Amino acid sequence: MRTALWIVLISLMCAGCSGSRSSAERNSPPQRMGVRTNATVSVSPATIAPATGRIARLNPDGAFVILSYPLGKVPPVGRRLSVYRNGVKVGELKVCEPQYQQHTAADITAGEARAGDEARDN
Repeated sequence: MRTALWIVLISLMCAGCSGSRSSAERNSPPQRMGVRTNATVSVSPATIAPATGRIARLNPDGAFVILSYPLGKVPPVGRRLSVYRNGVKVGELKVCEPQYQQHTAADITAGEARAGDEARDN
């Protein structure tokens, strides 16, 4: 009984694997519809727009602000930034330490700044 069961299982497996393909089709790699294999690919670097930060906190007595940026986009220490309010430049900043995750401090070097203003590269 077991021998007959094994013979039936093995014959079903062999029958399922066989097909009507020719030997050339079995040995060639699978073809994808609409894909050209001899196409020339051109790679160029993307233009990266500078990140825009927002003034999260303002300390008017110490003349500095805390800026909030997207993760990984915090400008380096020493970078000079412009402050914009409603599209009009109203001040200038210089990035200083400390920097923590997406936040950094910046000294107000000219003009004024308020919470919610944008900080961009000059």
